[in-house]
Amino acid sequence: MRSSLIHIVGLAASVNAHGYLTSPMSRTGLNAQAGVDTCPECTILEPVTAWPDLDAAKVGRSGPCGYNARVSVDYNQPGPRWGSQPVITYNSGDTVDVQWCVDNNGDHGGMFTYRVCQNQSLVDKFLDASYLPTEAEKQAAEDCFRAGELKCTDVTGQTCDYNADCAPDQPCWHNDWFTCKGFQDGGKCRGVDNAPLNSCYTSIAGGYTVSSRIKIPNYVSNHTLLSFKWNSFQTAQVYLTCADIAIKDSGSSNPAPSSTKSSSSTTPTATGCATPSAVAVTFNEKATTSYGQTIKIAGSISQLGGWDTSKAPELSASQYTSSNPLWSTTLNLPAGTSFEYKFIRVESSGGVTYESGSNRQYTVPKTCATTATVETTWK
Repeated sequence: MRSSLIHIVGLAASVNAHGYLTSPMSRTGLNAQAGVDTCPECTILEPVTAWPDLDAAKVGRSGPCGYNARVSVDYNQPGPRWGSQPVITYNSGDTVDVQWCVDNNGDHGGMFTYRVCQNQSLVDKFLDASYLPTEAEKQAAEDCFRAGELKCTDVTGQTCDYNADCAPDQPCWHNDWFTCKGFQDGGKCRGVDNAPLNSCYTSIAGGYTVSSRIKIPNYVSNHTLLSFKWNSFQTAQVYLTCADIAIKDSGSSNPAPSSTKSSSSTTPTATGCATPSAVAVTFNEKATTSYGQTIKIAGSISQLGGWDTSKAPELSASQYTSSNPLWSTTLNLPAGTSFEYKFIRVESSGGVTYESGSNRQYTVPKTCATTATVETTWK
């Protein structure tokens, strides 16, 4: 029996599909939205002790924000598409929704946590685009994040279960982390939300959301990091990603005090506010067409027809000119939803032509914004 389990674990470890933080959107997710990180769920620390001692693993090169060996990107240093400014601002002491995305081929069960390091001078090393933290600094930051865990039990009324794969005499037996329920009984991480496949974006087998609520610490910063850590039960792997956030004093309308970083890179893109449940997303597609042809948008979510071209929304050519062949539509989409899509050209006869290349990817903003615009050109 034991040898069979080891064999199964070995097979699972070979699957390049796992999970990453999506709300607030992580550095990894932002790079995936830009089309550069082709497997955001593959930011993995391995092979390490992940279970039952959740804090045994040293982070090494991975650091608290993750290193994706598949695309050779170190997310502990700001890049051209992430890390220059916060993606959202929270009020200190507020209870907020957070969410990550797990791949259907990489649901390894286990436990996960969210953390904030309150040593600003140390965090600043991870906010400097010209500097890559050393492994010693990465481990020091990981230790600081570990001390700053945002416990499940901090949120009044939140169910904080013990993981069914732990026993009372094991170090994983505590309910201050969040549990993916029991792996052996089939619950895994998907059992947290019971969300449908493709409710969030992953690159290999499609993803589903894992939601929680956390309490923001009584700490202020114009720019700091929210670190997400998931310890796998089934495999010797830990997954680490970070989101750039700001935290302001809940008793003041003024921004949080500046960190030791230059204030030029700490302006938040969102303020603490009620996140809308849906966002009006405008898709502007430049596509040259002939008389009788129309452009539609087909994709992996129901609002885009679930890849059924007969149900795909049609774009309007009301602004179309020969010099600016613009097709446009605005769709109300659930905030935080990730999906794949393509534009299609439909003939008057009903024939369908898909644009070339790989599927496009998009995650609906889950910030204060109620509108968003996507500008694209037929490929």
